[in-house]
Amino acid sequence: MLTSEQDNFVKMYERSFRENWELNAVTDYGTANTLTYGRLAAQVARLHLLFKLFGIKKDDKIAVMGRNNCNWVTVYLATITYGGIIVPILQDFKANDAQHIINHSESKLLFITDAIWENMDLEQVETVKAVYSLTNFKLIAHRHHKEITWGDVEEAFNKKYAGGFTRESVKYADRPNSAIGSINYTSGTTGFSKGVIMPLNGLAGNVRYGLDKRLTFQGARHVTFLPLAHAYGCAFDFLACLAAGGHSYLIGRTPSPKILLQAFAEIKPTLILSVPLILEKIYKKMIVPQIQKPPISWVLKVPFLDEVVCSKIRQQLVEAFGGAFQQIIIGGAPLNPEVEAFLTRIKFPMTIGYGMTECAPLITFTPYSEGGKLYSCGRALPGLMDVKIIHPNEEGIGEVVVRGENVMTGYFKNPQATKDSFTKDGWLRTGDLGIIDEDGYLFIKGRCKTMLLGPSGQNIYPEEIEAKLNNMPYVLESLVIQTDDTRLVALVCPDYNEVDASGLTKEQLEAHMEEVRKQVNADLASYEQLNSIKLFPHEFEKTPKKSIKRFLYTNVEV
Repeated sequence: MLTSEQDNFVKMYERSFRENWELNAVTDYGTANTLTYGRLAAQVARLHLLFKLFGIKKDDKIAVMGRNNCNWVTVYLATITYGGIIVPILQDFKANDAQHIINHSESKLLFITDAIWENMDLEQVETVKAVYSLTNFKLIAHRHHKEITWGDVEEAFNKKYAGGFTRESVKYADRPNSAIGSINYTSGTTGFSKGVIMPLNGLAGNVRYGLDKRLTFQGARHVTFLPLAHAYGCAFDFLACLAAGGHSYLIGRTPSPKILLQAFAEIKPTLILSVPLILEKIYKKMIVPQIQKPPISWVLKVPFLDEVVCSKIRQQLVEAFGGAFQQIIIGGAPLNPEVEAFLTRIKFPMTIGYGMTECAPLITFTPYSEGGKLYSCGRALPGLMDVKIIHPNEEGIGEVVVRGENVMTGYFKNPQATKDSFTKDGWLRTGDLGIIDEDGYLFIKGRCKTMLLGPSGQNIYPEEIEAKLNNMPYVLESLVIQTDDTRLVALVCPDYNEVDASGLTKEQLEAHMEEVRKQVNADLASYEQLNSIKLFPHEFEKTPKKSIKRFLYTNVEV
């Protein structure tokens, strides 16, 4: 347990608000709405008064659901520093799922984007006393004995801070790190979400690591496009950034590569957090067309000459991301091996971390400045996390289990799932398969639940086959499934923009995919061979962190 005053999670923000009072804290990107640390602290104080008016007590739950914006950040910080428990809900959840989470978590207040609330009903959220807009904190619905509007909050604020709201006004709840900070409902790819009970200690461990490694610092600039309701973006683009005195530019729109590249050029972020999909799209659009041209493709095969080309491509890519970042951290899903190999070859400052919601999220990571190994996701966080492999096969591959400061205490109101998620000696089962080398670097091979068995019991990791398929022309994404008679079939969603641009007919596309199957099989063991490729008409349904929901496609007719 992190017990020093410096590591107390609530006190981190009490201290940061006071020390960074006049600095910019958060901006709604594309608008004029910016809050300094002082103004953000005042908004937090207003919400504290709202909570008090509703009789909110310590450990009461408050839910927030919507796209990234300054008010989302305010609700999160206000809840934690008041002594409550925040329940972040991903904006991509369907209304029925969101209503279930609100009820299951027993949330007393709900802050939500207006458009999302239009598909919901107060009668369906039984424990909620009132619903407020994340756009302007307007009261949307209530079942309290009287309406409590933002005007009532302003009146209470002006009365309490008649002499003005100052640095000295910032005084927060005395909460030990053992107290519960959040309940995050997972967006897993294998079924119904579970509520991860995260103590403040797990949040503090991630933030402390970010500060100690100077991933963020006073005056740092973050382009925050990952959903804050997801543990990855929340931990570093928001919590660590604001604990350090950094400035987070919040992107509330769908983060297309075009929007992101524009934001990077304007803001020039000092750190970039991304999921693989974003980097892979930029690689495919910006780099692949260059390196496939005959002169460049030839030069890349010539020693010494290739270094000139690689340096030029690296500089072009660095400038596209704003030119001021220390490193790009990739997490949330595996990065395509071909993309990773090329970026490593050109010495692009990119590194991969590994984590899960149950660890808020970080487990392993090695900063770019400290080196690393190709296809690895780094080493266990020193002094914070331990990692080991259990039940390894003859190759050393087994389930990854972890323990340490960042680990959850269990799943909310789900003792059986909690019991199943830990080994008898207290290690958290990640559900991932991996191997650890002699230097302590972790290499993830796939999910325990997605691993397939060959006809003679061989282990098959579909993610590795999919990575090869996804590098092929006209392939947007793929999913490898297994039939009842152990045949492997690849479901492929074509890149229809590429197909249309090339003028391919349906028959020509099918013939091309057969050639793709043969090329991929040439690089696979006999027990990994694809029996066929089936064209899929649209993109696969994904979680908010862009992992394919595999469980939806296990029974597809092939």
